[in-house]
Amino acid sequence: MKRKMRTKPWLYCLPALLLIIIVIVCPIFYTGYISLTDMSMYHWTDYKVIGFSNYVRALFKFDSGFLSALLTTLVWTALNMVIQIVVGFFIALGLNTPGLKLKRLYKTLLIVPWAVPAYISILLWRVGMFNTEFGVLNKILTLLGTSKVDFLAGNVIAFCSCMVLNLWMALPFMISTIDGALQSIDRSFYESATLDGAGFWVKLKYVTIPHIRPIIAPAAVMTTFITFKQFDIIYLLTQQRGYMTGATLNTVITYAHQNAFVSNNYGLSSAVSMLLFVIIIFFSILTNRSLREE
Repeated sequence: MKRKMRTKPWLYCLPALLLIIIVIVCPIFYTGYISLTDMSMYHWTDYKVIGFSNYVRALFKFDSGFLSALLTTLVWTALNMVIQIVVGFFIALGLNTPGLKLKRLYKTLLIVPWAVPAYISILLWRVGMFNTEFGVLNKILTLLGTSKVDFLAGNVIAFCSCMVLNLWMALPFMISTIDGALQSIDRSFYESATLDGAGFWVKLKYVTIPHIRPIIAPAAVMTTFITFKQFDIIYLLTQQRGYMTGATLNTVITYAHQNAFVSNNYGLSSAVSMLLFVIIIFFSILTNRSLREE
């Protein structure tokens, strides 16, 4: 009887476990296997196992492009997250100012960039904002009497342009999260701080931030992972076929895509994917441990 009670829950979970194994576990193991081979367009069926050569090439061959793509990805993630949290915090703080009129309208308008499909937003910015001839930004520069700027031609300016677009698309989520956290704070804390003579910055440091930190931390961690493996913005703005801008900007994801679908080197692309998988798992363990300790 006890044995039946132990096995019964596993029987209920069996369909879900099989689905997880087929959809998630098997592709990971298959990608790991391909990463140990020289599979490419020219060795589609007659590929052979070459061990860890693809990993050695990615990690220790400096002209392979992986290390520079990894550095770009880390800088991209760090800058986006810091700006998102800081700017989102102060915008949400402004939206919670007592007596602010049309507060609901502002919050509704701020959600629009997040609600629009990413592909549509990226194409609108590429054509409507960053285009050299017809973009709004260059129209403004022309009216000011300055020369036109190709916002996607060089690596530095393309990086900044991609970051501006990513912030425009991602800020609404962070603002909404922080706004909800701010509204959950009991107003009596602020009233007590005011009676004690505390000013704005003292309230911010000792009342606001400690109360919203447990709510913001998981959202920040989730957004960090999403930003780290961002693909669509950089690819669609600078690397889409038929719209090459001249920038050679690469993150880890676009680097893996380039090796798989441009260079047709599936072994190296799989190795990069597995390295990315290990990095994400490592960061996930660290962040989960830090959140538990906090």
